[in-house]
Amino acid sequence: YVCSTWGNNHFKTFDGDIYQYPGICEYNFASDCRESYKEFSVHIQRALNSNNHPEIQYILLTIMDFTVYLRPKLVVVDGQIVKTPYYSSGVLIESNDIYTKVYAKLGLILIWNQEDALMVELDSKFNNHTCGLCGDYNGVPIYNEFINGDESYNSITYGNLQKINKPNAKCEDPDETQALPSCNGHRDECERLLTASAFADCRLRLNLEMYIQACMQDKCACNGSEDSFCLCSTISEYSRQCSHVGGRPGEWRTQNFC
Repeated sequence: YVCSTWGNNHFKTFDGDIYQYPGICEYNFASDCRESYKEFSVHIQRALNSNNHPEIQYILLTIMDFTVYLRPKLVVVDGQIVKTPYYSSGVLIESNDIYTKVYAKLGLILIWNQEDALMVELDSKFNNHTCGLCGDYNGVPIYNEFINGDESYNSITYGNLQKINKPNAKCEDPDETQALPSCNGHRDECERLLTASAFADCRLRLNLEMYIQACMQDKCACNGSEDSFCLCSTISEYSRQCSHVGGRPGEWRTQNFC
């Protein structure tokens, strides 16, 4: 089971909900939330890069009493910069120019493209035990994330609840009353891109509609500016998720596209 975030502030929970949350504070991405001993936590902080696109600035991973701080091309373990591959107390960290990967024996794999996209895979022993932007991993979409008892939350309220309170942090919560625009005008284009022949092997493996929705939101947010981030990030994510579940996406990038 995989939780991921990518591109224009999209998140996909362990239970399969896809939502958008544009916060730029430090947030609990996914943590073990049992009362007693917590085995791991993953925090992330995003910021806008020079092209005004959201990117993950750093990831803070705690495994038992072991702390790993990741930035693009930098790995710091318990306060010391380390060279990769690095192995210690059941944790293996690998990194190259494109990805940073962490494998933890307790049942966690983390893969970050050092830019916008992060994927965390957890062992099923953590079912029902997690909290954060990735949800509670109980196998039921929506419940306990966006519906709690009689209350229902929108994704902004839910995201704001996951903020890590740091005394000196200067960051504003996104506005909860802000409605996301309807982006139906972009449906045809997004459907065409995601059902291209390169993705024939992905179609039955993933929930296509969720990625179409994310692609439509990307098109809206980009206001007609055709920079590659707008379209490519969700299509890249669809391709990554497809490979992850054993599919074989074909070559979808071309000279003129992404």
